[in-house]
Amino acid sequence: MQFSKPTVVVSKCLGFDSCRYNGQMILVDFIEKMKPYVHFVPVCPEVAIGLGVPRDPIRIVSINGDLRLVQPSTSHDYSKKMEQFALEFLHRLPEVDGFVLKGRSPSCGIKEVKIYQTMDKGPSIGTTQGFFGKAVLNTFPFLPIEDEGRLSNLKIRDHFYTSLFVLADFHQLSIQPSRHQLVQFHTELKLLLMAYNQSEMRMMGRIVAQVNKKPIKEVFEDYRSHLLKALFRPPKTPSMINVFMHALGYFSTRLQTNEKAFFLDSLEKYRAGRSTFATNLQLLRSWVIRFDEPYLKNQRFFEPYPEGLMELVDSGKGRE
Repeated sequence: MQFSKPTVVVSKCLGFDSCRYNGQMILVDFIEKMKPYVHFVPVCPEVAIGLGVPRDPIRIVSINGDLRLVQPSTSHDYSKKMEQFALEFLHRLPEVDGFVLKGRSPSCGIKEVKIYQTMDKGPSIGTTQGFFGKAVLNTFPFLPIEDEGRLSNLKIRDHFYTSLFVLADFHQLSIQPSRHQLVQFHTELKLLLMAYNQSEMRMMGRIVAQVNKKPIKEVFEDYRSHLLKALFRPPKTPSMINVFMHALGYFSTRLQTNEKAFFLDSLEKYRAGRSTFATNLQLLRSWVIRFDEPYLKNQRFFEPYPEGLMELVDSGKGRE
């Protein structure tokens, strides 16, 4: 399957430049693997607002109940400067498909960024979002946005990649919108959408069914808004099993009784957490090839992103 290259904004310190406060760079394995498949737009908000490399750290401090971005060593408040940079940078961006930001950073963090009560050393009093990270989340509320720590978790990474490449392909389709291509795109997405969000899938189906009754750009904009909502949350195990059972129906009269029993047993193990999604997916894919099932062999559910990005490395962290 051919995939469009997603455009992804990334924190520059994650393998692109030695721009961290201590003058270092962090090499992240999955980001290195993404480089051939993704167009990255690196950014370091802290350097962009004039902070040097290396530099004294900045932190988020609660001052009279107001969160401020300050540099304790100089007592300088960078809040307005960072907010202004974030606003200008994000509104200058071309259309992007996602973000990978530095976790827990007072500028880039999207969650679990420490809040301090004073500029002096002391324990944190809570957590929030970084100033740039918060602006990203507010500007692009439905895009895939993650940090490098959470993406070390297999389930979160799989969801991120899936959303990223589906959105990139739709973006490419939107450059020269075609009614026929939208119908084909939606058809190939059916099982994936069934796993992710069935109510949005039905809504998108109605939009596609009315494709000849509205201006094409309006149809594409409407479809995109529901596609973003459909992909916003990762699918749950029962939904995945529902799709597996639906796909099994295409082969049920052609499989041996013991083959079907083996697959159903494997699904129960998956439900109980004793088997993986990939194990069952590969078994189904083998039947798609064996029986040359025309509808299933074009379904994005079986290959939602490039095979070169598929791996089973899992930190086990970041689950919600």
